[in-house]
Amino acid sequence: MQQRVREEQKTKSSQYNRRSPGSGPARSGKPASSKKKKQPAELDPNLFIKKAASREETHYTASRKIADLPVHPDLVANLIKKGYEYPTEIQDKSIEALIDRQDLMGIAQTGTGKTGAFLIPIIDGLIGHKADFQVLVVVPTRELAVQVEMEFKSITKGLDLYCVSFIGGVSLNKDLSELRRPAHIVIGTPGRLLDLGRQHALKFDRFDTLVLDEFDRLLDMGFAKDIQRIVHSMRKREHTILFSATEEKSQREMINSLLHDQVEIRVSNGSTSGDNIDQEIIRVNDGENKLDVLVSMLNKPEFEKVLIFSETKRGVSGLYKKLKSLDFKVEQIHGDKSQNYRLNALNSFKAGKIKVLLATDVAARGLDITEVSHVINYQAPRSMDAYIHRIGRTGRAGKSGKAYTFVN
Repeated sequence: MQQRVREEQKTKSSQYNRRSPGSGPARSGKPASSKKKKQPAELDPNLFIKKAASREETHYTASRKIADLPVHPDLVANLIKKGYEYPTEIQDKSIEALIDRQDLMGIAQTGTGKTGAFLIPIIDGLIGHKADFQVLVVVPTRELAVQVEMEFKSITKGLDLYCVSFIGGVSLNKDLSELRRPAHIVIGTPGRLLDLGRQHALKFDRFDTLVLDEFDRLLDMGFAKDIQRIVHSMRKREHTILFSATEEKSQREMINSLLHDQVEIRVSNGSTSGDNIDQEIIRVNDGENKLDVLVSMLNKPEFEKVLIFSETKRGVSGLYKKLKSLDFKVEQIHGDKSQNYRLNALNSFKAGKIKVLLATDVAARGLDITEVSHVINYQAPRSMDAYIHRIGRTGRAGKSGKAYTFVN
């Protein structure tokens, strides 16, 4: 059931106040830097061990079908053409509130249809309206921006709606050219959006709806100042939507200052890993070769489509060279690779042309890659938040998955 949360807002002004004037200095590039922080303690390996629940325990069936959703019939027809029969739990429980343009925070495990949860009601509200930069969707990674754009295009065929995405690694001149045509929805990463704002090409005060997808990452110390600048510039903002698989208690004050008289929907508690994913640890004993253990696993027939995470770009590149030399069909994605390289690698993995994809946490946010048989943490993540997003690439849409984490 939806839980309506009405909290009296603090009287003092907040840095995220809905109509706070002024944009602050625009900046480009990567997330705002902060002082070097002490490295967090390693997580207890027992957190990486969990037996998957049975499908009967985890499956959710809505009481209504896609055809029964209170949205435009042409949108319903497009959803049905894509093969959707029932809304997911997060979609089912959030759609009325979003159609009514209520502020909303949604927490749901990865692979449960969060992108559709905000796109379907937003698209419904835009049908029949001319493009005028109505909706701004902010995401933490390039890959997630591309995915949201692709999902939008796939469910708006024939609806005369237009969206555009702006991400790093793409020509700024190309983006400036794109902005000459008004769009209904703009999707982008914070740094590139602020670059375009600095060029006076993107005017944040035109948007009335803000979506923060993977909001926990966007409100952390890396992106917080960028989000603050964007929010302060959105003087017409009337509707704010936050979605993520995880929730940080330390961000509660920021969340409350962004949302007003909000609905909060928790399909998961935001702090535990997926119930449909078998999770185990791999202990590397003294004298054992970690790479040999990994290779032995990858050679088993059940390891059909494997996503392997390492903490650093150097770690990914080094492991890529080793597996490549052993004749594995493998690719890599991380921040030093161009956007075209990353997209080609992802597409090859999705199409089954390669068996193994190596990645830093750039791939742990929001990517919808079907039928990933296994996720392997070659290096253990430093936070539970990162762990949840990593292993969420398997066991998607109610299917079962397997996750292994190497520990010393």
